[in-house]
Amino acid sequence: MRVPDDRGYDKILWNGGEAVQQTWFGIGILLWMIFLLVFMSIGGFFMFRKFLKSLPKADGMSELDRQRDVIERTLPLWTDEGKAFLNELVKPVPSPFRETAKQTIAAKIGELALQEQASVIDRDLILRGYIMATPKRDHKALKAFLKKKGIDYTRYLQEGR
Repeated sequence: MRVPDDRGYDKILWNGGEAVQQTWFGIGILLWMIFLLVFMSIGGFFMFRKFLKSLPKADGMSELDRQRDVIERTLPLWTDEGKAFLNELVKPVPSPFRETAKQTIAAKIGELALQEQASVIDRDLILRGYIMATPKRDHKALKAFLKKKGIDYTRYLQEGR
């Protein structure tokens, strides 16, 4: 309820609850705006990282182009068991990021296979590439997953990056 004071300005009296409802509505709108800003920033960060990977380097190829090229050149070296093993290794990765992680790991494995001139991509090569392609910040989860699967990873970590 609005009541004019002695100077002609309206004063809001709290007895009707109208001002309280407006205040809570304003706070709700503000919290919704903050929520949207935070989540759009997070999504934008990941989209920007993907955009940076797609930019061409000095030789005209982007990082994603290089990964695709290595994968295409080494595709005949992959066995069905190797592909199944790689799919098993990327299962802990959240599904929205799984394909990207799989491509990055497969490219690293392919690089190793090309460097060593391997005739087939075997389990040993897959594990080494998997560990090398996994960022250091994720090694704790990587070790826990490999231990849970009963895979000895210690010798691959000692080779290190």
